Amino acid sequence: MREAPDQHLLNDLLDSWDRNNTILVNLLRALPAGALNITPMEGSPTIAELFTHIHYVRLVFISEDAPEFAKTLPEKEWASEGDTNRIAQMLNDSAKVVREAVKGRVESGREMELHYDHPILFLQHMIWHEGYHHGQIKLALKLAGHPITDEEAGPVTWSVWMRKK
Repeated sequence: MREAPDQHLLNDLLDSWDRNNTILVNLLRALPAGALNITPMEGSPTIAELFTHIHYVRLVFISEDAPEFAKTLPEKEWASEGDTNRIAQMLNDSAKVVREAVKGRVESGREMELHYDHPILFLQHMIWHEGYHHGQIKLALKLAGHPITDEEAGPVTWSVWMRKK
């Protein structure tokens, strides 16, 4: 593995992770009542299951790639959690674990154990994975007749990415 990047760059990368989680939790909070049980089609996961899957994936990859930061895995990957506050807490908790693992591995100059040559590749994979599911959630809402408009989504998504400190 190459030398650890400059601390400012690492902080900026970790800020992008924090913003990613903020956007995901903002999407969760923007859901209309009853939306956690929406599926885009029969046999597809519910919106709640997509959020709990994201939480699970974060933790399972940490357990495999940076086990010193691992936390207890949820019993189910695709859990049907009906409480948005509980899901938000799960996402915030697992986001913190990812942040700590990436920061710890970068600062120590250690590669990830199994899947990635560098901790930043893991971070990028998580952001890409979560953006994919973000799109699925918005499409499921649209198909169910509950679209989130650009005017609603902009302040809680794009504006989070583009704001300057």
